[in-house]
Parts: sequence; C-alpha cells; structure tokens
Amino acid sequence: MQSERNIRLVLQYEGGGYHGWQIQPGAVTVQEVLEKTLSIIIQERVRVIGAGRTDAGVHALAQVAHLRTGSSLPAKTIQRALNALLPHDIRVLMAEETDPGFHARFSALAKRYEYMVWNDPVESTFYRRYSWWIPRSLDLEAMKEASQALPGEHDFAAFKASGSDARSTVRRVLGCGWELRPPLLLFWIEATGFLRYMVRGIVGTLVDIGLGKKGPLHMERLLCGGERFMSGPTAPARGLFLAKVIYPEKWSLPQRWEEGPWKLFPGTPAEFQASRRREE
Repeated sequence: MQSERNIRLVLQYEGGGYHGWQIQPGAVTVQEVLEKTLSIIIQERVRVIGAGRTDAGVHALAQVAHLRTGSSLPAKTIQRALNALLPHDIRVLMAEETDPGFHARFSALAKRYEYMVWNDPVESTFYRRYSWWIPRSLDLEAMKEASQALPGEHDFAAFKASGSDARSTVRRVLGCGWELRPPLLLFWIEATGFLRYMVRGIVGTLVDIGLGKKGPLHMERLLCGGERFMSGPTAPARGLFLAKVIYPEKWSLPQRWEEGPWKLFPGTPAEFQASRRREE
C-alpha cells in the first residue's frame, strides 16, 4: 500500500473571478476549484491547505499550498495535469514532494503582500484590473513618511474588517516600503501575520494621507489605539497581491517567484501599454 505523501504546490491566480481562496457555500473559490480538479486527477478526495486565505478579488503571485495523498503519481505529473484542466486564471508554478512536517500555513515565517496604485488623470486600460486608479496627484513623500510608522509590533485594530473575530489585533510588521514606476506605485509589506482587510485598510489610509485628507502623523495615532472609523477607506481588492510566503531555509522557494507583480508587466507602464497596442 502506498504511504501517504505530502505534496507542495506553488500557485498563481487572478482573483477577480473568485470569492477568495477558502471554500464557502454558494460561492466559487480557488480552493474549491483546485480540490475538485485534483480529485479527478488522483481519484481521491483531498483537502488543499493554503498559506494565505486571500479575500474575494485578491490575486496571488506565489500562493503556497500542500495536500496529503496516497496517490503514486509523480508531483510533476500532477502539476501538468492540473495546468491542463484548471481554468486559465489559475496556474500551478511548481509541484514537489516534501517532507511530512511541512505545512503551508503553520510552517510559514511571514508573508508579503503588494498593492498597486495607478496615479494618473486617465485610467489605464490594461492595469485597471490589477490596480486602484487614483486620478488626483498624490503626495508620495507624505505617504512614505506615514509608512515608516508601520514596522514593529503594533495594535492594528484600526485596520481590521468590521465584525472580525480575531482574538488579538496585535501584529508584527517586518518591513514595508514603496517602489515607483510612475504613474504606477507599488506598496509592499511583510509581516508575521495579517488581519483580514489589514493591508487594504493601510493602503486606503496612506492614499488619504497622499491626498492631504490626513497628515503623515495620523498613521502613528491609529497604531496607538485607533478605531476603524478613524482610518481611511478599504482599498479595492483588485490591486492586492499575495506576493510571497517566507519559510525556513529548508523549505524556502526559488527566488524567481520573489519579483512581485512588476514581472507581470515588463518595462515601464508606458512601454507596456505601447507594446499591447502594437500587438493589437
């Protein structure tokens, strides 16, 4: 009898057509589609555990998952079969057999999320599905200054989802920052854990600061006992990417999946749009 194996998957998906990662009644989710497809391939019911429970409309550049199976199919065969049967907005970048101790969620040390903002008077035809369009000019220096308050251990209650049942709202941010390819702006943040809507709440607040609605010091106030009504709007899901899951060295992922959403759009935004027009 074949002993149970632990298979690790690295997934990329466009979240616009899904109600998030986790299975939910009456909604199409990434986990549900993946498990149904796997059951066809390996002829058994499996549960796929993801590192991050992305919300509806949120994308993933390198979501990590694992499954336990008695199937003898090689991991590479499972990968090829999944990519042949899955919808085109879900791809399996890697499949490998790993040791029994690996758990996609509990073995992770941290996760990195990245958010893209399109800051231009005219909305982008090609970036609109992956960014938040802000037509008014943003004060990037004020936004950078406000971001400096985020690293460290803080109470992020001001950025949690309404009705959240999180036992603690304290989280530890390892780092954050901005990468600029105007008019495209990318905010990245790494933390040992996140509250639901936390990143989108932070981005919404930073945009409010960039628009002059709040000063840069407002971020510090929110981290010192602020409430949700005091922070900015929840940024749209379409601009958010689960970019990377960080593991101990023995389970670390290849660096080629650590480039962020920039790699989806080579060159500057203007060069990318021009190339798309030439293709048409």
